[in-house]
Amino acid sequence: MTFGAYIPDHQDGQRLPALYYLSGLTCTHANFMEKSGFQRCASNFGMIVVHPDTSPRGVDFPGDSDSWDFGKGAGFYVDATEQPWSAHYKMYSYVSSELPELVKTLLPVDTEKIGIFGHSMGGHGAITIGLKHPDVFKSISAFAPICHPLACPWGQKALKGYLGDDKKKWEQYDSSLLLQDYNGPPRKLLVDQGASDSFLLAGQLQPESLQSTNAVNVDVRMQPDYDHSYYFIASFIEDHFKFHADALKVEAL
Repeated sequence: MTFGAYIPDHQDGQRLPALYYLSGLTCTHANFMEKSGFQRCASNFGMIVVHPDTSPRGVDFPGDSDSWDFGKGAGFYVDATEQPWSAHYKMYSYVSSELPELVKTLLPVDTEKIGIFGHSMGGHGAITIGLKHPDVFKSISAFAPICHPLACPWGQKALKGYLGDDKKKWEQYDSSLLLQDYNGPPRKLLVDQGASDSFLLAGQLQPESLQSTNAVNVDVRMQPDYDHSYYFIASFIEDHFKFHADALKVEAL
């Protein structure tokens, strides 16, 4: 697996807060660092940013490149149980446990100050992983996430392909359902959604399915005239860094 990491200037021995960013369909680890302009924000808050790839690479399965929304570049942040995907498509475990353990050994991360965010498929991954691992990820936000994959074409295709027909398995990767079942420490969830996003209008995203609970305060901000692109992400990336900095009790430098 490939991942990128931004490490701001810091003193020897200093431990830094960190954010994990999960990218969307068709992306690699590189899209975020090339298109979002996050580096200025990360430097301002003294945050490490870790941004992994979206699927395994270097292994080929029949059909893994037939469509842009399944297979390569589309791991969907689940642990596949269906053959042949189950051999390598374990993106949920990779992001939630393997990668944080690796990062801990390589980078000067303050493990008490880690957040997670992402875009589209990656927003889905950030919310589900963040809610299921509150001991690791103390803050969560998303740009245009796939909120209710059980009820949208992208989600149904990916979950059926990776997990089979048992919809009980699907439910453990549905943000809207996990929110209702969450009983961990209090959390705030920031979601930005472009009001002119074609995937929103096609019913793929369904931000209205994210409802606040006693434990999670959900703030969905509809942004007029914005679409699904990295121009949208770049426009609001600073807000998300401020949100995570506040949740992690990090001061701007």
